[in-house]
Amino acid sequence: MRTKVLVFLLLFCLSPAILFANGKKVRKIVLDAGHGGKDIGARGKISTEKELTLDVVLLLGKMIRENLPDVDVIYTRTTDTYPSLVERHEIANQNGGDLFISVHVNSTAGRTQRIKVGTKTVKRGKKRVKVPVYKTIHHRETTTTGTETYVLGLHRNSEKENAIGEYNDNVTDEAGMLNMNDPQTAIIIAQYSQAYLSRSVTLGNKIQQAFLNQGRRDLGVKQKGLEVLAGSAMPGVLVEIGFINNPDEEEYLNTQQGQKEVANAILKGIMAYKADAEK
Repeated sequence: MRTKVLVFLLLFCLSPAILFANGKKVRKIVLDAGHGGKDIGARGKISTEKELTLDVVLLLGKMIRENLPDVDVIYTRTTDTYPSLVERHEIANQNGGDLFISVHVNSTAGRTQRIKVGTKTVKRGKKRVKVPVYKTIHHRETTTTGTETYVLGLHRNSEKENAIGEYNDNVTDEAGMLNMNDPQTAIIIAQYSQAYLSRSVTLGNKIQQAFLNQGRRDLGVKQKGLEVLAGSAMPGVLVEIGFINNPDEEEYLNTQQGQKEVANAILKGIMAYKADAEK
């Protein structure tokens, strides 16, 4: 009994980053190509988000296998299909993923402009007067550039804890560490959830640094309450690889060189994260 109490106190008092951030082998990486099928995502002039994400994810998976032969790659989709958000994190959980990486393409909201295009004559009482005629123009194009990575927002942390509890066999290399009948387990799960957030931020920073090293604009690592990250019982990030409504970035993302560089930046981030996590 005394030993059990001491172990519990250690788990409670130590930082989750110290407890869980290192030592767990990265053996399975889940790659998620955003959107697909009926859901095209953002649209550019020459392509759609669902097409670009699938191209990059398939290339990234190939590069992971070539550079990290000890890692299994699991895809949420490999064709133009649409797994629901729930189905995506269920694929990750059921396969015991160690990392979840979702790839998306950004787009801005655009802007609306009202311009004068001429005049017309209208009758007002006994007089005929000229009034301006306006036209509304919607500008979808943007000059915004760069990449950004999202981690889970804290307001959905309870969903992450539920996923960790449901798939607790996946969270540690030590089988049976978590006893779901033990009330202390809730505290341990909360520690894991905090650690996963810390690890997700670490992965996001390494991916963003790799993009920055390529000369891409770094828009940072941010938090957002994303369903696909909330339901996965593992560290995870969502990477926005560029702006599809920026003509230059869209053209770049449609080239073999551009897609290779994007996949390589994510790979470099994964490799740096893996090396640190397994020390």
